[in-house]
Amino acid sequence: MLDVVGVTPRLLAHMPRLRAVADAGFRAELGTVLPAVTCSVQSTFLTGAPPAEHGIVGNGWYFRDLGEVLLWRQHNALVGGEKLWEAARRVAPGWTVANVCWWYAMGADVDWTVTPRPVYHADGRKDPDCYTDPPELHDSLTGALGTFPLFSYWGPGAGLPSSRWICRAAGRLLAEQSPDLTLVYVPHLDYDLQRFGPSGPQAAAAAAELDAVLAPLLDAARERDATVVALSEYGISDVSRPVDVNRLLRSEGFLRVHTQAGMEYLDPWTSRAFAVADHQVAHVYVRNPADVPAVAKLCAGLPGVAEVLDADGKAAYGLHHPRAGELVLVAEPDAWFTYYYWLDDDRAPDFARLVEIHRKPGYDPAELFFDPAAPGAARRRAAVALARKKLGMRYLMSVVGLDAGARAVRGSHGRLPTDADDGPVLLCSDASAARDRVAATEVKGLLLELAGLAPPRWSRSTRSR
Repeated sequence: MLDVVGVTPRLLAHMPRLRAVADAGFRAELGTVLPAVTCSVQSTFLTGAPPAEHGIVGNGWYFRDLGEVLLWRQHNALVGGEKLWEAARRVAPGWTVANVCWWYAMGADVDWTVTPRPVYHADGRKDPDCYTDPPELHDSLTGALGTFPLFSYWGPGAGLPSSRWICRAAGRLLAEQSPDLTLVYVPHLDYDLQRFGPSGPQAAAAAAELDAVLAPLLDAARERDATVVALSEYGISDVSRPVDVNRLLRSEGFLRVHTQAGMEYLDPWTSRAFAVADHQVAHVYVRNPADVPAVAKLCAGLPGVAEVLDADGKAAYGLHHPRAGELVLVAEPDAWFTYYYWLDDDRAPDFARLVEIHRKPGYDPAELFFDPAAPGAARRRAAVALARKKLGMRYLMSVVGLDAGARAVRGSHGRLPTDADDGPVLLCSDASAARDRVAATEVKGLLLELAGLAPPRWSRSTRSR
């Protein structure tokens, strides 16, 4: 099962090897969930439940019991509901699973796990690496493939090497361990589609590059007579408008900051309302229920906001989980939400200019660029930081632009698609399961059916003719 993030019917035109999966079997429109972001959609695929049930309301959220905004957590215990492999093992005890870079890998009850995990040194340095279970798999993979290329997995250097490493690791597991299910997350299309948008030539080039990288893994699957399911979590839309929800909430007195060393930090403990931005969706946490109507009205008037979901609105989208914000904002098709809360760039925290996915209280696609306001200077700072790192010295990779970085972003996702050609898609090499459309909540059942562990549960009206 290949999660080829960002692939759409339109991009498949540039991917003949991946398209051949459907030529042998079928292709279906994939009905995703809101928010259409990695952690939420993957959790729906593997549990068959919407975010309201499995609880993954985004790539991160405000942990009310901790008083902290945390993104990109890794513990599988955060995901509620019955996982795919749990359902399979009720029918076939000993059914084996390899997870290669799908999210919430830590602690998942699978047989082989590979996931990015830097070495965090005590002096603050960060080195690329990965986590594996069983532990001996680490040296086996890195000895054969080299160190996991973390800095091509995310950041200004994000590109093809990380997807190539992942596919090669999956190929080795397939050959050496023969799992019953191999989950593979392939991120390459996320990068240039967010940098340049899905309509530009870079998108077609990235799709063609990735298709070549997928080819050996697809060949290995065919040689083993394995069923291949390839799908995407979302399609990426062209965008041109960053929307600063937190700056609005601050200017109206709802959001508060505290200051240390001249830098401003979001103060979630005393703020009456603040937003956790996540691509084209933002969770707005409102401390006092009496403030909800005023905050909703304020956000509804902000240019770039398409919908403000209250309790009923969240329920309509299957997003009414206690982790969700009191309000959820959905952006206009050409807009996306920043996490920015400072009003003066000189007061921004130092982590704002870093690739720092765990400290920022929201998602920041500007991390994909060397500061567009001064890319040459940003590259020079990166070179100096890299030299310090190689000498074993502490360093700051201060390369990310602020407002200039936000204005450079040309692709985003999170809303539900308006055009199926630009939305997610599912390909399957087994024609016997053919249908025209598969909901994200039906993927788990489809996989169990393909594995012979569940009878077909699809109405004839949904099958392709």
